[in-house]
Formats: sequence, C-alpha cells, structure tokens
Amino acid sequence: MRAFLTIPGKPLGKQRPRVTKWGTYTPKQTINYETLVQQLYITNKLPKLEGYLEVKIKAYYPIPKSTSKKNKEKMLKGELLPDKKPDLDNIMKIICDALNGIAYDDDKQIIRGSINKAYAEDPKVEVDILKMEG
Repeated sequence: MRAFLTIPGKPLGKQRPRVTKWGTYTPKQTINYETLVQQLYITNKLPKLEGYLEVKIKAYYPIPKSTSKKNKEKMLKGELLPDKKPDLDNIMKIICDALNGIAYDDDKQIIRGSINKAYAEDPKVEVDILKMEG
C-alpha cells in the first residue's frame, strides 16, 4: 500500500520555534504550510498507513527569472541543481510532522527516507509514502 501526494508551490522547510518573553511559538509560515499538507492529504482521500514506512520526497525549486536560457536548460536536465535553502532535513521534517496522525499514527513508523532537490518550471514537493514488508 502507498500514498502519493503533490504539494504545489515552492518547497518550504521547518522553521525553528521562536522564543520571546511571552513564551515559545511556531512561526506562522510553518503552521500554514503544515496545514496545507494536511488538507491536501485529507482532500485527496489518501489512506492512513500502518506498519513500517518509507518516505521518498522530491522537492522541485522554481527556476530564478534571471537565469539564462543555457542555464535554464541545464537546470531542467538536472545538470544544475539547487544548492540553496531550505535544507533537506528541514523539508523532510515539515512534511513528516504535518502528516503525523493523518498519514500514519506516528512518524516513528518511518524507518527509511530519501529526499532529492531539482529545478522545475512549476515548483512543488512530491511525497511518496510506501508500506514496507517486514
């Protein structure tokens, strides 16, 4: 069994909690993105998975408008890759935390994960969750 989800828009990473004299809070951008991921999962009627899971994420970054035709071609072929923020671990964290309790009971079920960055005409994040035998 598997669940496949596409999240439109520029990839976003989990931001660190902010500490103020009034307490600790999660940045609004992180809350909004996690809510979007949850709503897309529910709207697409994807299943809640049990057992051991593998998560594969592909993060597609927008091509900067100032990019030359030559470099744009290289980006679309995968010859030039995005070495920019957000970091891989923060992308994985925001997606897995958002799906906790919705796509699976607990993210401790995830025993294998991979994530890749690339450029695309339409920025998005693709999430593939697979139930593993074991």
